[in-house]
Amino acid sequence: MSIPMDDPILGWDVGGAHLKRAVLAPDGSLLSVEMVACPLWQGLDKLDAAMATLSPATGRSVVTMTGELTDLWPDRASGVAGLSQALAERLGADMRIYAGRAGFVPAAEAPDHAGDVASANWHATAAALARMCGEGVLVDIGSTTTDIIKFAGAEVCFAGYTDAERMEAGELVYSGAARTPVMALAATLPFRGRQVPLMAEHFATTADVHRLTGELPEGADLHPAADGGEKTREASARRLLRMVGRDLGPCSMAEAEAFAAFAAEVQLHRLQGALAQVLSAGGVAADAPLVGAGVGRFLAARLAARSGRPYRDAGEILAECPAFAAAAADCAPAVAVARLALY
Repeated sequence: MSIPMDDPILGWDVGGAHLKRAVLAPDGSLLSVEMVACPLWQGLDKLDAAMATLSPATGRSVVTMTGELTDLWPDRASGVAGLSQALAERLGADMRIYAGRAGFVPAAEAPDHAGDVASANWHATAAALARMCGEGVLVDIGSTTTDIIKFAGAEVCFAGYTDAERMEAGELVYSGAARTPVMALAATLPFRGRQVPLMAEHFATTADVHRLTGELPEGADLHPAADGGEKTREASARRLLRMVGRDLGPCSMAEAEAFAAFAAEVQLHRLQGALAQVLSAGGVAADAPLVGAGVGRFLAARLAARSGRPYRDAGEILAECPAFAAAAADCAPAVAVARLALY
């Protein structure tokens, strides 16, 4: 259901780690896209602080969320109710919540649609892309997770809707470009001629891996490093080598870089397996493109090449102005939910 608006539309993606906002003019032109760190698990004051850092904007708000998963609430239903109320207090009573299959609902009705509201940002992105480009496979690789969603005939084609169902279907993979702990990539990795067990400690993240491979985009790593230290190649090498009980100095930067390259390959292989699982169910043409979104979409482009499919950047679809394309791809659900409000 469309939301008649004569004022700008503010599309919000309220996550547990980041806050994203897109502003659309009433004619659908994209006016701004912003993303800021928002460690919501630390309290609603972090949401207020994140909102305060955004540039001033007025209009009617539409919201999709994943922040209901944070430790502030005992379960998803409580999180949807609590976060919807908090957002209504901050964004106004005319705010609408995206409930996926149920469309947009008032904040007061969000608890009645908790199962559809919870973590539905993937649905918003896929639904907008389905309307705008017809057929494809969304591969949204963010800082923490990856969504792999088919769309065809202007409809979203999914095997699962809840997080549990989507993980089983391969449509949700808890592996991202920045915040994933390296210990979650594999039990062992090769180093100096041996398969070395990784320490089960939060010593390094995939931001360190992709910083050393040279692929981590600017602005993709907005949270503190695992050790709270610097975000330099040397600091990333030091953190990464700790995973196999080594130190930079006795070990060379070249060894750290080779270790990072293989860790990146392991992550890509896992995502490739999930993509193969999703594609094996059929539903899209063999030449349907992979549409990459999220700060880790450089990995999506590599998946497209390996699967023999054309690649499209979500930003080129969601943003009519090239100047906003990169930001629109980084913050695809925020742009998408705003665009859905126009339909």
